Amino acid sequence: MAQSPDSSLPKIQLLTMFRLGLYQMGLGMMSLLTLGVLNRILIDELKVLPLLAAGAIAMHQFVSPARIWFGQLSDSRPFLGQHRTGYVWCGALLFTTISFVALQVIWQLGLALQDQGWGPVSYGWTALLALMFGLYGLALSASSTPFAALLVDISDDDNRSQLVGVVWSMLMVGIVVGAIISSGLLNQPDLCGSAILKMPEGTAAATDISQLQASINPAFIAVPALVLGLCLLATVGVESKYSRFKTRSATAQREEQLSLSDAFAVLTASRQTGIFFSFLLVLTISIFMQDAVLEPFGGEVFGLCISETTRLNIPFGLGTLFGIGGSGFLILPRVGKKNGTKLGCFGAIACFVAIILSGLTQNLPLLNAGLFGFGLSSGLITAGATSLMLDLTAAETAGTFIGAWGLAQALSRGLATVLGGGVLNLGKALFDAPVLAYSSVFLLQGLGMILAVYCLGRVNIQEFQESAKAAIATVLSNEIEG
Repeated sequence: MAQSPDSSLPKIQLLTMFRLGLYQMGLGMMSLLTLGVLNRILIDELKVLPLLAAGAIAMHQFVSPARIWFGQLSDSRPFLGQHRTGYVWCGALLFTTISFVALQVIWQLGLALQDQGWGPVSYGWTALLALMFGLYGLALSASSTPFAALLVDISDDDNRSQLVGVVWSMLMVGIVVGAIISSGLLNQPDLCGSAILKMPEGTAAATDISQLQASINPAFIAVPALVLGLCLLATVGVESKYSRFKTRSATAQREEQLSLSDAFAVLTASRQTGIFFSFLLVLTISIFMQDAVLEPFGGEVFGLCISETTRLNIPFGLGTLFGIGGSGFLILPRVGKKNGTKLGCFGAIACFVAIILSGLTQNLPLLNAGLFGFGLSSGLITAGATSLMLDLTAAETAGTFIGAWGLAQALSRGLATVLGGGVLNLGKALFDAPVLAYSSVFLLQGLGMILAVYCLGRVNIQEFQESAKAAIATVLSNEIEG
């Protein structure tokens, strides 16, 4: 078996890369449930204000500062005998369970709104929903941050781009598979249009929540159970066979002594850390603002049913899948990581224009084409930015750096969700036509892409690596002297 250039451990093979990708596939399926199905139900069926719905869901991103702590914890404290895998499993068990509990809170919020409107009870259920998504985010951080650090541990410079391409491609496979499964589970005649309404005598029509519960609860049992199984299958045995963590880390014999403050000293040693953090923040907001509005856009502007708006994720997911896969093996090795990422940003801008035009002209094929093209562009952006992220990571504190980059991405996804809902709220107040309110979200995304390209132009990998190496040497010398 081929050996790694920096250790006697075996080199990770393509089949194992795809097996690891099953974990990301599961995360893709979960993101479809939380940002797709739940968001559509809250805004369109239960008539929750878009800003409040987006704000509650975004709480799972706003707890993301915990990612740095979970990353440093996995660097310094083995759990269940290993640095990464135990955290991955425990977090996955928690976030799959919490997703079902959050759905039950949503039903109670809907009932409170129908009975009493907005008041202390409904605001209380909204606060509880935000808390549930905060707990969901903590569990997700505890699992996904050590998993990303595991990718650094088991890969080498010559195969890391391929590993990233395969694993993040599987994230999009998860979104596509999740869309197909969820659409099948939700494709029922009583879950569309007037069939979903109850019309008590003398009152306005309202969504029949008990009918929704009976149809949607099974999906939130079956899909999370499948995701948990994929997580276990993806990671069992990988760390013990392939991890180079101990052979790479100069602190391997003194794991307990490398404190969180030491890790932060390395993290903040280079100004490039702040530049790249800013780039990730702007880029991720610009990519994901439509997460809060895509399914409601399909429902309100195009008149699509719940199962049909779920299927809007298929062209986007397939485009991203092809974009990531093609980028890692074909585009990035030829044009470079930075140029490839810039190319993806400009492609995304063109696709936002197409999506806006599709709404203005009620052209569903153009919407699907725009979503597919946006997926291709997002795939190229993801592959390029993620490869840059791994280059801007010091091996000795991989978990902490991955936590920092995860923090930037999670905070910006949370901000993107809230900003998307807020801009939609503002747009509905300013415009009578819903399509103009939704178009304002897509327009703002395009402007954000231009700012992201500017930030990317200031990123310098060599400067970062030199600063991080000097900071690590300083921390270690202080430990010896202390």
